[in-house]
Amino acid sequence: MTDKQLYSQRVIREIMDDNKLHFKKSLGQNFLTDLNILQKIVAAADVTKESTVIEIGPGIGTLTQQLANAAGQVIAIELDQRFLPILNENFWDQDHVSIIHGDALTVDLHQIIKEQVKFPTIHVVANLPYYVTTPILMKLLEEHLPLTNIVVMIQKEVAQRIQAQPGTKEYGALSIAAQYYAKPEIVCIVPKTVFIPEPNVDSAVIRLSIYEEPKVKVFSEEIFFAAIKAGFANRRKTLWNNFKGFRNDIVPEQIRAIFEKASIDEKRRGETLSIEEYAVLSNEIHHFIEANKNLHG
Repeated sequence: MTDKQLYSQRVIREIMDDNKLHFKKSLGQNFLTDLNILQKIVAAADVTKESTVIEIGPGIGTLTQQLANAAGQVIAIELDQRFLPILNENFWDQDHVSIIHGDALTVDLHQIIKEQVKFPTIHVVANLPYYVTTPILMKLLEEHLPLTNIVVMIQKEVAQRIQAQPGTKEYGALSIAAQYYAKPEIVCIVPKTVFIPEPNVDSAVIRLSIYEEPKVKVFSEEIFFAAIKAGFANRRKTLWNNFKGFRNDIVPEQIRAIFEKASIDEKRRGETLSIEEYAVLSNEIHHFIEANKNLHG
């Protein structure tokens, strides 16, 4: 492995200049230059020599270098092919580090885990580009991958939304979706000044500890997430107004009856409901739909 300090601003600029590269704003490329934060990310994931780390978007290998020191195996997935020769050069002598050219949004992670992962304890660790934070996180959660945790650096505002509780302005559909699959915890706030190039906003490192089973039991995830989407369709409107046109096969008065069965006041706003209440509501909707099917079946 290279003995260069890949978190050094000078080294990053040298590598970029030597390879005649520029940072692509369209790919959200901002490299972390603070060793302390890099070490906090690795520590937050509880990486050991008996674990595999899947890293998304390694760039030149700033975080990869720290992960390689701590993990038994590192699989780094990089979209920008310009960085592949640099990564291969920096880690050419590290048999436990492999580089994959691919898009984290489309790559088959189940296949990668099945064919390449050597250890049963698997972490995803990444400094995620802001513009794809939510899609990548939801892919990682929704695909039910055998992960222990996900530790990512993302926009501070998004991290706060993921961790938010009912009744706060940050609380929304993303909060519930993330908390359905995992327990979120903000590890630290990262100022924008420790990146090159410097982004417009501060970041945060967040750890998502994956549940063995989702936090609440729902009969239909499709109905559960549809109910959440409806609940937050217009934050200023009551549940009654947001759900009136929820489904073509449920008329407004039936929606009212469903709220009553779920013991949820239809005059409340979606942002006040806990994940448990959304589960109860979605299960009552599911019961109603199934009963209707049987009635007309």
